[in-house]
Amino acid sequence: SMAQVSTDAQGTPAKPAPGANRSMPLSPHLQVWRWHITMAGSIAHRATGVALYGAALLAAGWALALALGPDAYDAYAGFLGSWMGLLILFGITVSIFYHLASGLRHLYWDTARGLEPKTANRLTVACFACAIVFSLVLWVGAFALGAPQ
Repeated sequence: SMAQVSTDAQGTPAKPAPGANRSMPLSPHLQVWRWHITMAGSIAHRATGVALYGAALLAAGWALALALGPDAYDAYAGFLGSWMGLLILFGITVSIFYHLASGLRHLYWDTARGLEPKTANRLTVACFACAIVFSLVLWVGAFALGAPQ
């Protein structure tokens, strides 16, 4: 006996229900794709976007400490001035510069330019380099100038 295949009104075989054929993957997985710089750049763009939400919360905490008075502000500023606070602030700086550079790269790609693999790879490397270089320049400059007296 032959299995009956369901068809639509025009006689075209109907698509199987999702998950009916488990031998075929439903979507590609990370194991299928070879890692490349533009993939890392895409993930970094999303991760820095999330980090910037954390930075907004940190800024809100600063404003709250300011509103709560000198003791709360001194405690918050003390945390931000600690090695852990400075490390967090440096990470936020890198996130800002990377997200900015990556956003500009995406705007350039939206003009249908720079999409060739070699060019796209170079632009992505440039985004990472800009984030690191600009952050270091900003922080070295800030420490060289010192805190205002």
